[in-house]
Amino acid sequence: MLEAKDITKTFTSEGVATPALRGVSLTVGAGEFVSIVGRSGSGKTTFLNVLSTLLAPDGGEVLYGGENVTAFSPERLNRLRNRDFAVVFQFHYLLPYLTARENVLLPFMTGLGRVGSRERARAEDCLERVGLAGKGGKLPGHLSGGEQQRVAIARALVKDSKILFADEPTGNLDKTTGESVMSLLTDLKRDGLSIVMVTHDESYARRADRVVRMADGLVAGDA
Repeated sequence: MLEAKDITKTFTSEGVATPALRGVSLTVGAGEFVSIVGRSGSGKTTFLNVLSTLLAPDGGEVLYGGENVTAFSPERLNRLRNRDFAVVFQFHYLLPYLTARENVLLPFMTGLGRVGSRERARAEDCLERVGLAGKGGKLPGHLSGGEQQRVAIARALVKDSKILFADEPTGNLDKTTGESVMSLLTDLKRDGLSIVMVTHDESYARRADRVVRMADGLVAGDA
């Protein structure tokens, strides 16, 4: 479903070049849950950003459905992200003055047209799917940290994405709340969603189908 081939990426600061990825390859199957672990600076978040097309690699290819998405025009990339890819970050980035329902509807608010009843029904379905039925009218400040992250996941799913990229989705949560988010991700995987997750927590990483270990910009192990 998703394949990365020999991905390289170097960042330059004040004239000093630092390789972040040194030829990383990975294949993610349909409906597979893959976790990426490694120490700070190992390249795992950079790799996730390349996989999700948020960051262009210096070399190598990212293939999705057999097509090289690294060669897509900006317009085609935007359509791909809008249709098939979804990203959840460590911080939920909810707008505090919008309700949970309105935050989930944000991906539909890209033009001047009104959000229709079909989109609103889809938002309610996604809130129910993440365990927040009946809480769509609450502002983020009236939700717990775990509930806010669930709203962010519902927002990522509202357009029926095929792959969810999660960057430390439990990193800003306590253990109990983080466990509830991991249980949700596991349930979504059972429903057929492909997930690629970066995490520093080994216990959460082992909940995935496969653990990919990175070190110094390279894949150090795959189990």
